[in-house]
Amino acid sequence: MSPQAATAMQPSKTLAVAKQTETENTFDRIQQAHDSIAKRAFEIFDNNGRWFGHDLSNWLEAESELLHPVHLEIAETDEALTVRAEVPGFSAKELDIHVERNLLTITGRHESKEESRKGKTIYSERCAKEILRSVYLPSDVDGSQVNATLKHGVLNIDLPKAPHAKSVRIEPKTAS
Repeated sequence: MSPQAATAMQPSKTLAVAKQTETENTFDRIQQAHDSIAKRAFEIFDNNGRWFGHDLSNWLEAESELLHPVHLEIAETDEALTVRAEVPGFSAKELDIHVERNLLTITGRHESKEESRKGKTIYSERCAKEILRSVYLPSDVDGSQVNATLKHGVLNIDLPKAPHAKSVRIEPKTAS
């Protein structure tokens, strides 16, 4: 089965619809997030006097500074899975949703810029928030039928189960 990817789009208000996108874009974002965390972890290591043995704590501190948590709620029916993800502050264009069989990955990057001018003094500030969340789903899904909507900072993803993943009750018959 080929990997499927979806990007949340924003046609009106804060409603979003999933759309096909290139898989490499999602993996590039994951690689960029990893590189940013590694760079920040080294800065923490360097600022702490280059004491060895704190690799994990430096990595976790860098990760908590750069990546914001994505809280998920996953519900399952016989026909589909529904995922609710909290992504406050992100627009539909800033989110990428990648689905491959039973793996769901949500990535996003939000940049804000503030600039203030008073006389000859210029004040400028930039802030970036990134999210990255991968979760294994309880069953395979049909990536071509994925639908995502974004409303009030909550991303709802409808994932229809793949035909072979649906549970079917089979009644045993008595042999004669």
